[in-house]
Amino acid sequence: MAQPVLPRRQWFRTFHPRPDARTTLVCLPHAGGSASAFFSLSERLPAEIEIVAAQYPGRQDRLREPCLETVPDIARGASEELRALVAGRPFALFGHSMGGAVAFELARFLEREGPAAPGALFVSGRCAPSIAADRGIRFLDDDGFVEELRELEGTDSGVLDDPELLQLILPTVRSDYGAAETYHAGADALVGCPVVALAGDQDPHVTLDEAAAWRRHATGAFDMKVFPGGHFFLTDHEPEIAALIAETLCASPWGPTHG
Repeated sequence: MAQPVLPRRQWFRTFHPRPDARTTLVCLPHAGGSASAFFSLSERLPAEIEIVAAQYPGRQDRLREPCLETVPDIARGASEELRALVAGRPFALFGHSMGGAVAFELARFLEREGPAAPGALFVSGRCAPSIAADRGIRFLDDDGFVEELRELEGTDSGVLDDPELLQLILPTVRSDYGAAETYHAGADALVGCPVVALAGDQDPHVTLDEAAAWRRHATGAFDMKVFPGGHFFLTDHEPEIAALIAETLCASPWGPTHG
């Protein structure tokens, strides 16, 4: 008997399929990032957790598609495919930097519209949504913009050193920075699922107080973990972060141990 042909996913990629996993972790990348940013984490997580990672328009195999200009637009764009993807399985959201804001908006949307809501929300390297994050980086000239990317160490230096590749990615990264820097939600923007904030103690973009302010947007349990390092601390501490995710999602019930 012929197997059914599954529709091609536009928004989400799975690097290590785990059909018997008990939980799906939906990952949202940083500004300029792609789904492949989570390949290593996907490989590292235990068999009980399957990662699906978002591929925003305007990069890699979606390079010809126009970028979406606001965080809520990105969240809405991903939501329909995501709802079908996680149907029937518990899931959580994980977003780094701009992806943290996208994950928060997705959580709000799914809690409001259903049919399923996330069991946990991990926000990494992002200030709370009620805190303005506009540093005007998107307005820098190309040299200043590239220097900023070098300092953050989140973009492959080989790409930044290649003039042709650089010109290919700059419009996308600038557009993402525009979405990330202009995103702001009021103090009444809340989610009911447990929230875990992750922060780097030397992050030039997010202070520990700004990360801790996520507590104000969680009506349920809240926890915060601080790691040594800058904005991309998760690269250096992936084993610890994978263990934290696994401990949180494989617990019963889900969520941190204190509110």
